Amino acid sequence: MCAVLSRRCLLSLSVAAALAAGCVSPVPAAADVVVFAAASLKNALDDAVKAYREKTGKTVLVSYAATSTLARQIEQAAPADIFFSADMDWMDYVEQRGLIRADTRHTLLGNRIVLIAPKDSSVTIAIVPGMDLAALLGADGRLAMANTDAVPAGKYGKAALQHLGAWDGVAGRVVQADNVRTALAYVASGEAPLGVVYATDAAVEPAVRVVGAFPDDSHPPILYPVAITTASTIPEAQAFLAFLLSDAARPVFEKQGFTLVDPGS
Repeated sequence: MCAVLSRRCLLSLSVAAALAAGCVSPVPAAADVVVFAAASLKNALDDAVKAYREKTGKTVLVSYAATSTLARQIEQAAPADIFFSADMDWMDYVEQRGLIRADTRHTLLGNRIVLIAPKDSSVTIAIVPGMDLAALLGADGRLAMANTDAVPAGKYGKAALQHLGAWDGVAGRVVQADNVRTALAYVASGEAPLGVVYATDAAVEPAVRVVGAFPDDSHPPILYPVAITTASTIPEAQAFLAFLLSDAARPVFEKQGFTLVDPGS
């Protein structure tokens, strides 16, 4: 155990914990920048990190988990230089506690939520008000979602189902995952016949298919803000953030199905 909680010590402990949880990308611990990012960003951000390393020679370590988990870790002094959230609420949470530099905060990406099923499933349903999602689950089927009280994907999904009048029928049959990628895995493995995830998650998992997309007006806008933490003392954090906001990174995010929001917003 480290006698003094230096940045290097905290980083080593954080990386060890993240590796044990299976939520950190395979890059060396001796990183130039440490990013805490929502699990749904993994494919796109891994590609962005690779492009940045090829361009600059700098190494970026990314720890992926539920946005709510990462925000709490930052609150507990975890050594993140950049926080990339899957919703505005948790970015507001850390900003209100003085944990990010407000002048570096930018809303960068947008997304959609969809209903998914295993690839070989033949289920169909129209995503409309009054839809009977409970009937589609069958007698003992479960609906896979990220935690509906804390994790952004789960919160968006619950809001959409409530708006469409379907929540009460399925509330007792939801299997809640710690993050959206775990919910995706439940459906991909056949453990759940249906799930609610981001469109970008469904796009990277060949074992699932999209049954339908939830209307944009059925839930709050799905936005991904990013900011540098106040605990970060390294100039490289600003350089990597600038890269994420640049035209050079745009194709990386668009390839994975994210929409680009004006980074000045």
